[in-house]
Amino acid sequence: MSEIAAVEAHIAACPDCQRELEILRPVVERFVGWPTDVLRPTTSLQARLALRIAEETRKPPVLPTARQWSEPEWEQVALGIECKLLATDTDRHRVSMLVRLAPGASYPPHTHAGVEELHLLDGELWIDARKLFPGDYSYGAPGTGDQRVWSETGCTCVLITGTKDVLR
Repeated sequence: MSEIAAVEAHIAACPDCQRELEILRPVVERFVGWPTDVLRPTTSLQARLALRIAEETRKPPVLPTARQWSEPEWEQVALGIECKLLATDTDRHRVSMLVRLAPGASYPPHTHAGVEELHLLDGELWIDARKLFPGDYSYGAPGTGDQRVWSETGCTCVLITGTKDVLR
């Protein structure tokens, strides 16, 4: 019998464990929406726990494997505009990305499908008549739009934007 099956069989037969599980269920259910990197213990903590469990059970430790992370690539999406996708939230129809405009590049007029949040990291960026500087934040409500977005100097920003028309 696998360890999982053994634990499930124990819980099914143990009223104390069933009560404890019911007490903890609301806490666990709140974690469902959290990003996994927030919930996952660090590799060093996993290793310390594995060694301690191995010591107590007198079994070989099950050590965590080293996580491999690869840097996303910059992708040219238009002349002078590059994006690097950071995260996709399909449930909320949102993406987070780095956007880089070359000096003199402009973005075409557009309407925001959902909320658009922009944090300027470096350079200068014009959104219509408003000039943004590093550290500035811009919020675009769903259904609003920008007629002209451009950078004289070039810039990099974090853009969190909706991917679906949420007004319908």
